[in-house]
Amino acid sequence: MKRILLMCLSVLSALQLIAGEPISLKDITNGAFATKRISGVNPLEGTSEYAQISSDGRQVVKYSFKTGNATGVIFDLADAKGVQLSSFDDYQISTDGSRLLLQTNTNRIYRRSFTADFYLYDVKTKQLKKLSKDGSEQIPTFSPDGRQIAYVHQNNIYITDGENVKQVTTDGEFNKIINGLPDWVNEEEFGFNNALAWSADSKTLSWIKYDESEVKSFTLQFYKGSHPTFEMFDIYPGDYSYKYPKAGEANSKVSAWSYNLTDGAVRKYDLPLAADGYIPRIKTTFDANRIIVYTMNRHQDELNLYAANPLTGTCKLLIKESVPKYVKEEAMEGISIMKDYILVPSDRDGYMHLYLYDKNGKLIRQIDKGNYDVTEIYGYDAKTGNTYFQAAARKPMQREIYVADKSGKLTCLSARAGWNVASFSGDYKYFLNTWSDSNHPYVFAIYDNKGKQVREVLNNDELQAKLAKYGNTGVEFFTFTTSEGVKLNGWMVKPANFDATKKYPVIMHQYSGPGSQQVVDNWSVGSMGSGAMFDYYLTQKGYIVVTVDGRGTGARGAAFEKCTYLRLGDLESKDQAEAALWLGKQSYVDASRIGIWGWSFGGFNTLMSMSEGRNVFKAGVAIAPPTNWRYYDSVYTERYMRTPQENAEGYAINPINRAEKLHGKLLICHGLADDNVHPQNTFEYSEALVQADKDFKENLYTNRNHGIYGGNTRNHLLRQVAEWFINNL
Repeated sequence: MKRILLMCLSVLSALQLIAGEPISLKDITNGAFATKRISGVNPLEGTSEYAQISSDGRQVVKYSFKTGNATGVIFDLADAKGVQLSSFDDYQISTDGSRLLLQTNTNRIYRRSFTADFYLYDVKTKQLKKLSKDGSEQIPTFSPDGRQIAYVHQNNIYITDGENVKQVTTDGEFNKIINGLPDWVNEEEFGFNNALAWSADSKTLSWIKYDESEVKSFTLQFYKGSHPTFEMFDIYPGDYSYKYPKAGEANSKVSAWSYNLTDGAVRKYDLPLAADGYIPRIKTTFDANRIIVYTMNRHQDELNLYAANPLTGTCKLLIKESVPKYVKEEAMEGISIMKDYILVPSDRDGYMHLYLYDKNGKLIRQIDKGNYDVTEIYGYDAKTGNTYFQAAARKPMQREIYVADKSGKLTCLSARAGWNVASFSGDYKYFLNTWSDSNHPYVFAIYDNKGKQVREVLNNDELQAKLAKYGNTGVEFFTFTTSEGVKLNGWMVKPANFDATKKYPVIMHQYSGPGSQQVVDNWSVGSMGSGAMFDYYLTQKGYIVVTVDGRGTGARGAAFEKCTYLRLGDLESKDQAEAALWLGKQSYVDASRIGIWGWSFGGFNTLMSMSEGRNVFKAGVAIAPPTNWRYYDSVYTERYMRTPQENAEGYAINPINRAEKLHGKLLICHGLADDNVHPQNTFEYSEALVQADKDFKENLYTNRNHGIYGGNTRNHLLRQVAEWFINNL
């Protein structure tokens, strides 16, 4: 009877705690809480119209930004002659609109790279034909006049006019020479997949060449597995070896080249570049005799923009950007090359702002000023002198859309506090604004360039109503000051029927990587996004869930972000320990039951925080964690740490060297096919724990990459996280 009574009391307590329908993990992972989104909006240059693929994947339709009405059909498979296709994945339109490229049979390689079968469509004749007989092309790129298409096949560059094919390079070979495509580390850490650039007159093609023959290989092992199943590895595993330069090791040797379509001449650009330097971009300009080539030194604290002549190979320095510690990858990505101007983001004054140069590299003016970071650049309208961008000007956890006129006057164009993202029309007269906050899913609306709402396009009111039955309490933001006098921002979700007189266990989630943010007033808030549904799932189990952005995170200026330089993990783990200590002082928190978890850099910082020395964490989960920066790639690691040869002391700050200090129950999870953070990290760390006589649990996921998904995998992974805290907190 006593046992039955206790069971009844336990069930009653659970019901009171939930005060709403139970959240299912499978619902979280199978998309039951997914938002409605607008995607594939392709603004048409110089107009207030955009193109979009129809819902059946058979048309490219033109729409008005202002009205949303269809204004024409750019392409329809039903009209095509020749090859018959049932649908297509993506498309490109030539600048003059005379031709389209249709993308089918897309096969992903790494984060941004893929092969596909492409088809060329002639608008006038309506003929549709395969781009090349081989298929499986990469990065097909129209010439400015629309008459030629350059593409890469098996690491070599080809040019076709739709009838005749010319092979430009012949030395391409897997794991040796790559022409026109970045290698793994350049793709991953400089964020691009196309290293081709046509001249404005379509008479020359330039490209970056990567010689990775001296880069050491890393080998991943694959098994039969499931979702997908590799039958060829049923009895014996298979290997996949690729070039992966680790910190301090040899990188690809890079060079820039041009090909003259008129006479077939191939030239190497006379580019001032150290032997271990980078070429992170190559860009077309509006001048036939000028290509823009970016270079960066290995320390990544200097970025140069060169005007390169494809006919002579000569290079002239236009802009040199040199800032303390490192040039952010986002700043390099945000550079805009226009007909008469170059727009450059820089944190040279302590915050990320915009600087306008003429096309010859002369600084005209600083676009905006203030103690805030510009976080995205939408464009410069040369006709009006207006610059459109996103910034975290009000609070680090929010984003607004701004226009700065030519006199520097700043006007906010987004009406609602929270998180705003814009997609501007080609003439800058309208923009599609995506708004959300931490408690409201996405709303899509069209605004004019004065900030007036024209019309609402899509909302997620149905999802909002659906979520009401779960009793979610809402995300609360807070700020506290550490013992070192540092103000940190955080968010918190509490159980339904929260009682401030009781003490609750806490699960902390963080990422903590340089420039990152998890404390955001955005529907992507939460450890797994989707309006923090996984975190609400944990609150239904009786936990408070908390995230704190420590030092090194973004939108608080260069000094705050770059203070972790050369010592990754030191300040970040101190700040998570400080957050736990602060939480433990709150009347409603059980200081003896605080856990922490994270993925990737967040997994690294979980291990660092659990071995920080103050023993504030009772349990933790590290997913796909780097455990020694010597094992991670050169570009990312050296941006923040320089090389191991230069910074041995900084590299020594790692979880492996702290294994003896590990405190709390630890679960480690890793995908065995993780091409980003290799399983080596977990294997070496687990060995260090064994030798330190530390107990832990390890879950390995067959054939899974850094995202650890496929079939039931993500559901299983999140259940392990939840059950680990349920059993150990």
